Amino acid sequence: MSVALVLRYRKANTYGHHALLGALEAEPPDTPFTVAFATSPEATASAIAEGLRTADRVLVLWSFYSPDAPALAVELATIRTLVDDDRVLHVAGGVHATAEPQQVLDAGWDVAAIGEGETTLLRLVDAGDSLTGVRGLAVRDSDGVALRTGPAITRELDAFGSFSLRHHKYGPIELTRGCIYACKFCQTPFMFSARFRHRSVENVRWHVRAMVADGMKDVRFTTPTSLSYGTQTEEPDLDAVEELLGTVRAELPSHGRLFFGSFPSEIRPEHVTPEAMRMLRKYVSNDNIIIGAQSGSDRMLAASRRGHGAGPVLDAVRIAAEAGFRPNVDFLFGMPGESSADADASLTLAREVAALGGRVHAHTFMPLPGTPWRDAEPAFVAAETITTIDQLAASGALYGHWRRQAEHATQLAETAKAYPRRTPRRRTVEQ
Repeated sequence: MSVALVLRYRKANTYGHHALLGALEAEPPDTPFTVAFATSPEATASAIAEGLRTADRVLVLWSFYSPDAPALAVELATIRTLVDDDRVLHVAGGVHATAEPQQVLDAGWDVAAIGEGETTLLRLVDAGDSLTGVRGLAVRDSDGVALRTGPAITRELDAFGSFSLRHHKYGPIELTRGCIYACKFCQTPFMFSARFRHRSVENVRWHVRAMVADGMKDVRFTTPTSLSYGTQTEEPDLDAVEELLGTVRAELPSHGRLFFGSFPSEIRPEHVTPEAMRMLRKYVSNDNIIIGAQSGSDRMLAASRRGHGAGPVLDAVRIAAEAGFRPNVDFLFGMPGESSADADASLTLAREVAALGGRVHAHTFMPLPGTPWRDAEPAFVAAETITTIDQLAASGALYGHWRRQAEHATQLAETAKAYPRRTPRRRTVEQ
């Protein structure tokens, strides 16, 4: 028995695929397998056809965010017209499959992988045709209703790598998984649980050494809240953060660069203190940090369960700017229940951010599956608000794909109507 793995490899999902490859390399399955990276529908069909010639089974691994689901369902249908075989299993993973397993099965995928995928994939490669014995899946029952096979097995982050050494596929090191803040608009805490799981300093050291040995010189991280590293509470542990950064810097060559608190991660505003910024300046290469504000309205911040008010946002911008960082501040317009007064408060704060030398990163609320606001109606964004946003953008004080996200919000609502929600059945399986 052998398996051909075909990764539908898109720019938006490379990090997740790299983590899966890291798991396969850390604990290779008993079943021999090959890996193919497919960067287009045509390449995916070609890789599937090649896999059918050389292996007994083909697993096509998809991972996507909720806004991408409708377009990828169309792509899946196209690929099936090009090559389809009972030996091929199309597996949907990621936050959307976790939140809406029934929806992805109805849209054409054979299996939905729910939750953390590393251990699930390891067992799936060895499973043969017996999918109900693999935890972390949803499969279609005889009447079409999703049958869940039990919760995915959760492992410590140190168990698996963040990337693939064998295939030289690198990216940011996943530093923390899960988030204790559980904001109502965010999928992260509801996929990975509302607690922190941190990668150890020694394991991060291993990653950095491996990257440097392969010629890499830049290190970045993914984490929901950068200065929460090493803690399980809302209070930062700056000693833990400094140990991490000092270790990474010591492993980098003289021309190496260390990015922390910048894309693709952020820092909570109440964590931006003079002490924290002085510590970062000792180690990091980035000249900017991302601060998660989301709103200038205390009412909306409380409603979204952000855990801070608008005041700490402006304090954070001042402190970061004084420390030599350019603050990029996330704002989320159109949250459910947002009034014109709330929007005005956000615009006032946005102007103050710009006046202090910061930039506004504008977003539009999307009712993301799996979140408490999944079924919430986005607030109407008034023409006056859009005009002000455009003016800030024209001056260079604002950036972001907020218009595209507004289109995604409409599409998500239409998709939810097209696929009525059904409660998946549960089946207990042996660990």
